[in-house]
Amino acid sequence: QVQLVESGGGLVQAGGSLRLSCAASGSIFSINNMGWYRQAPGKQREMVATVTSGGSADYADSVKGRFTASRDNAKNTMYLQMNSLKPEDTASYYCNANITYWWGIGTKRNDTWGQGTQVTVSS
Repeated sequence: QVQLVESGGGLVQAGGSLRLSCAASGSIFSINNMGWYRQAPGKQREMVATVTSGGSADYADSVKGRFTASRDNAKNTMYLQMNSLKPEDTASYYCNANITYWWGIGTKRNDTWGQGTQVTVSS
C-alpha cells in the first residue's frame, strides 16, 4: 500500500558531504513522524535523526552539528544532509515513516521501512 525508497548513498572521502533522500509513495493519507536510522556491520541499528510532521528535528549526539534532516511534505520526501563525514559514519542508512494510508473506505496506520542505501566514508 505504501513504500519508502531511499537514494543518494555512495562512497565519499572523510570530510565530504552526501545528501540522502527518502520518498514515500502509495495510498498515503498522511505521514506522521519520519526518521533516519543506520546500521554498521556487526552493530545494532541506531537512530540518526527524526523529523516530526511540523519539521522539528532531533539528532543522535554523534551527528549533531554535522547532519541536517528536513522534510518536504508536499513531495512526501525526507532528506538528510550529511556534512563533515567521518569513517565511523559508514553504514547502511534506512528511512522509517509512520504513515496513515487509505484502506478500503477507511485508513490504517503503521511504521514502514525503506530498503536502505549504503554510505561509505573512506579515511
